[in-house]
Amino acid sequence: MTITQWPKNERPREKLLEKGASALTDAELLAIFLRTGVAGESAVDLARDLLAEFDGLPGLLGADKRRFRQVKGLGQAKFALLQAVLEMNRRYLTDRMRCSDVVHDPEAARTFLKSQLYHRPNEIFACLFLDNRHRVLKYEELFVGTLNSASVYPREVARRALEVNAAATIFAHNHPSGVAEPSQADLQITRELKKSLGLFEIKLLDHFIIGDGGGFSMEEHGLL
Repeated sequence: MTITQWPKNERPREKLLEKGASALTDAELLAIFLRTGVAGESAVDLARDLLAEFDGLPGLLGADKRRFRQVKGLGQAKFALLQAVLEMNRRYLTDRMRCSDVVHDPEAARTFLKSQLYHRPNEIFACLFLDNRHRVLKYEELFVGTLNSASVYPREVARRALEVNAAATIFAHNHPSGVAEPSQADLQITRELKKSLGLFEIKLLDHFIIGDGGGFSMEEHGLL
């Protein structure tokens, strides 16, 4: 049975229009993106197979072109479409964040940072440089490491903050393992960064750990 033969309230597109995108499962959302299935499988069936193949949406969205194109039901056109969708989302979040006072809209910063770092295979240390009204001046990925760690140099971070005339900063780094909790090394480098920036009266507002879930905020957990 094809999706067009399903009861109307069970079809992904109609369900989205009636109840909103948040009401759909990962497979239903992916089925709308795929549009069609393959021989013997509806788009929803194919979506379920793909989620199993890639171990969920993070694996699928982060797959490189070679890996993506190897799978039945996908191909170069679908890969290009997916990359366009992801880039539009990143640009939307960037524009939203730039228009925000990130202290009073911390979710904008958290969502943006997760969109930049969540699917990355190596650990990356990034910074949002802010002006004295806590508006974003610049986002930069300052250090790129391995699967498990990235070396961070407080002196270089302070130098860059001074170059962009930042009054405050928000740091973030990803844990490719998905475990969004700070290690002792994370806590130690955060203390060193805060001390280094404090010499120049530059505030450290937060340090996010990006992994599964919403992202860990050191400020929210009283670790700054």
